[in-house]
Amino acid sequence: MSPTRILLLTNRDSDNVGDQIIEATVISIVKGVMKNLGFTADDFVISSRAAGIISKRYMKTRDEELLKPARDAISAADLIIFGGAPLFNYKYQNFYLRTIRTLELAQEYGVPVIFSSIGVEAFDPTNKKCIALKEALAVPVVRQITTRDDVESLRKYVEGTDIPVAHVADPAVLADIVYRKKPEPAPAPKPVPSIPVRAKRKLKRILRRVVASAKPSAADSAPAVSSSKPTESTVAETKPKRIGLVVTRAGIFADNGIEFSESDQRRFWLDTMAMLEERGYDYKLFTTGHFSDEVFLDSLVKDKGIPIARAAVTVNTPDELLRELRACDGVIAYRLHASITSFALGIPSVGLSWNFKVPYFYESVGYPERAIASERWTAADVVPVIEAAMAEGVNKDYEFLKSVYDTLFSGIGSVVAPESGAEPFAFDDLWDGLPRQVAIGPKGYRERVNRKFRRTYENYQKLALKAQKA
Repeated sequence: MSPTRILLLTNRDSDNVGDQIIEATVISIVKGVMKNLGFTADDFVISSRAAGIISKRYMKTRDEELLKPARDAISAADLIIFGGAPLFNYKYQNFYLRTIRTLELAQEYGVPVIFSSIGVEAFDPTNKKCIALKEALAVPVVRQITTRDDVESLRKYVEGTDIPVAHVADPAVLADIVYRKKPEPAPAPKPVPSIPVRAKRKLKRILRRVVASAKPSAADSAPAVSSSKPTESTVAETKPKRIGLVVTRAGIFADNGIEFSESDQRRFWLDTMAMLEERGYDYKLFTTGHFSDEVFLDSLVKDKGIPIARAAVTVNTPDELLRELRACDGVIAYRLHASITSFALGIPSVGLSWNFKVPYFYESVGYPERAIASERWTAADVVPVIEAAMAEGVNKDYEFLKSVYDTLFSGIGSVVAPESGAEPFAFDDLWDGLPRQVAIGPKGYRERVNRKFRRTYENYQKLALKAQKA
């Protein structure tokens, strides 16, 4: 019997490491669900592809030959899962058109589709793009849709259908489980000395005690002095807390209708760093991997003479981002998945809200006050909030965190094991039920960096051509 074939579509090819963390967590969740349903590792295959499986060239030319790779992948699948990607984006992106075409092909080949924890833009009944997306979702192959943000809009997208919908956690809230550290091997037992060896050691210890008792005490012959050398515990107590500062690209605010220039962002970070230093904190600047974010950070570091030890200009893998986050006691972030991953790791964070998705996340985990609107992007507003967050810590609603697992268990089970009487894992079982994501090796690292360089050069060429035409 051939294995069940699952086609997983995520933003896996994004330079944003947050999207790469989503892909890894969704793969781990799906594997855990299949194990939970009684499937062995040989009983199923996961093919992870980019959510934009319909190429941009096809969308531009409508050349059917360019659709062949997507047709081959979709027709070979027994189930399609869209995992954690912003698929219903139509306002200033055309990704929704690729989502629609993917659904058309899934319907053509009769392949069930599940949308899990996806991003959803607000439903607008007057927008033709939005209505086109709503009509595409009405096909019978769509079995379930869950969102990590605007569930009320999602209900409007599926109005008139019987498609089950739900508000669930972002997959990355389980990053602490999926990226758990490899258990340390148990130390080998020490060999037991022979009886003669043990006797000699005991005799030496007795002789040392006799000699020591015959010597005068150091306290009797010298005045007491206090050591100026700090102990390890003293050093730990005096080590300043580190705040992670996650920057973003210069043009993201204008793209989202916010009047906040590149100079404004620079000023905000410089003021924040100055205030943190005044209050005795350490800090580290970094990004979540977007090259355009790194351009902003590199410029800030060079122009303002920020010590290189205070910045990680390049971040290329989840391992690198997780290392930076784990070294922090608190995080101030523009990028949402820096906030989400920090939350997963139990690190308090503050989200600077340039998009509706940021406050949605903080509300969903019970900390709406930690999402700060653009009107309050000042050091005087933000620093006290991160201080309060660190004092309060992170409390988790484990049932909500597990919602992304539970809904996938239900959705996948209805397709591949409709007669199964299995119950979803309890939260504590996820630590054993979800496979651990191993670190990316040298080959995988080179592939990601080369892809990033290629995309960066392509963007540079586009900008150069645009400048020439102007």
